[in-house]
Amino acid sequence: FVPLFLIVLLANLADKQRLGGGSGKKVAGLTYALHLLIFGTIAVGGAVLHAIAISMRTNDELRESFLAFAGGDGGEQVEGFLQVLERLDVLGLGIWVPAAAAPLFLLPSVRRLLADVTRIDARSTVHAVAISFVMLVVLNLSVTLAIGLDTLADLSEASETDGGTLLVSLWVQQTTFALWAAVGVGWLTRRKWLPALERLGLVVPRPVEVAVGIGTGLLSVAIILALEIVAEAAGWGLDEDVQRLTEVLIGPLLGSIPGILTLGLAAGIGEETLFRGALQPRFGLLFTSILFALLHSQYGITLSTLAVFIVGIILGLVRSRYNTSTCVIAHASYNITLGMIAYLFPQMF
Repeated sequence: FVPLFLIVLLANLADKQRLGGGSGKKVAGLTYALHLLIFGTIAVGGAVLHAIAISMRTNDELRESFLAFAGGDGGEQVEGFLQVLERLDVLGLGIWVPAAAAPLFLLPSVRRLLADVTRIDARSTVHAVAISFVMLVVLNLSVTLAIGLDTLADLSEASETDGGTLLVSLWVQQTTFALWAAVGVGWLTRRKWLPALERLGLVVPRPVEVAVGIGTGLLSVAIILALEIVAEAAGWGLDEDVQRLTEVLIGPLLGSIPGILTLGLAAGIGEETLFRGALQPRFGLLFTSILFALLHSQYGITLSTLAVFIVGIILGLVRSRYNTSTCVIAHASYNITLGMIAYLFPQMF
């Protein structure tokens, strides 16, 4: 994340110079150069994997060498690695295509086109970088789909993490999201701390906003549970691999009250600050909700993805009517309620 933070900082400095009467072109050029270096490196890495996969199809000796290397001492992780190896071509493609596409969003013509359908400023270096970072979400999802939810579930089960480690890692991840949002809207460069919070929509909530947040969270739970019931009756049901992967990723947190509170508070603060606070005012309700759903790549493209999208729309409407703080409360209430249901009635999940 450090290079990405640096790109965002430089982009804000470029905009600060431009808005202050200067050109900001030198700093913007440095921003784009670093952007190209990072995404270019990722693209080359993905292309190499893709080329290796193609070579293995025609070179039995190379394929056998990789299989022998993966063999190791056996075990579930090795089996998972072998499954990944079988999908190496799709994996490489899923890496280099989004990485190579990211710099295209820096082009003035593309930015002007996107400015017609969103609220971004085509002249803004920050907005150009932000829209290009959408490809990180696409890349993450592409890699997940390429490896396969079944393989990820197998690998995760073979290297199961304890609840304490998951708790810390979740707070670190979500704190990073929140800091990324604050830096993205100009904290440390164009805005001081309080103006940055104001831009993000983070305010001290009024009692009515607390009530709206809690009520929205509970309503969202009811809507999603109803969706699952209807889907089950229609024969769709929940994906077994999604359930397995979710159990490994967050299951240990559902066994304790601190874990459940972390699922609610950490995700509420981090994801809402980034998506509803920083992105929605520029990307709009629909686009932000789609990104929010796709970020949860552990669901692949399944009924669970639709559920996250619906929750994203609800939270986005709350943001439009109230503020991000209300969204944080709603998101936290939603996650904590689902967590408590799983804790008290595990047979339901």
